[in-house]
Amino acid sequence: MHSNHHSYCSRDSQDKEWLTSPSKRGILAAETLPSMKQLSLFQSPSWTVTDLTRYLRALLESDANLQEVWVVGEVSNISRPASGHLYFTLKDSGAALRCVMWRNAVLRQSVLPGDGEAVEVHGSLSVYEAGGNYQLYADLIRPAGEGALYQEFLRLKARLEEEGLFTVERKRPIPRWPKTIGIVTSPTGAALRDMLNTLRRRYPLARVILAPTAVQGEEAPAGIVEALARLNRIVQPDVILL
Repeated sequence: MHSNHHSYCSRDSQDKEWLTSPSKRGILAAETLPSMKQLSLFQSPSWTVTDLTRYLRALLESDANLQEVWVVGEVSNISRPASGHLYFTLKDSGAALRCVMWRNAVLRQSVLPGDGEAVEVHGSLSVYEAGGNYQLYADLIRPAGEGALYQEFLRLKARLEEEGLFTVERKRPIPRWPKTIGIVTSPTGAALRDMLNTLRRRYPLARVILAPTAVQGEEAPAGIVEALARLNRIVQPDVILL
């Protein structure tokens, strides 16, 4: 018993010497520094689920960059219950985003998308607290690429205005009842069918002449110019539709 007690005391003395000796200090020496404190690995939680969710919601709603956003993706899981609201998921190859459009915004949409359609959705991000998920509250949906096409149209319009092509002096009066109508477009496109249907209703007695040409691609500009020249040279229509 005596030898065991002596052995125990010696080991305790060695431990204290190791902790306090400058030549033997290691990681454990930190326990002797007054600036250090012991940390608990099991600290008490400081958030309730509700508090944390509301905090995250406030973060999203206070970020101006997330309140006026356009998001591009593919529509899936679209549904419109009796409430009139629209629910869908916007996804791409890497992620998915839940979206909701309230009834009033839905009624302003001229066309609603279907599953699998590529769209651009405008809205604001927030958190649905009861479900614990963030989602996009949409106020406008349009086909993907429509925004880019419209911007290109505005740039072209501005350039033509600078060239003076829209000045009053250049404008000619459009006859109320044209006798001959020229069309410059692709002979196989949907645009031709739409124009013919409209002309049948509004000008059923008019003579319609098509100058076929490509309207897309690198060769389209030269083809359109040549088709216009051909119409004016051979037919001289009262009006021309492009």
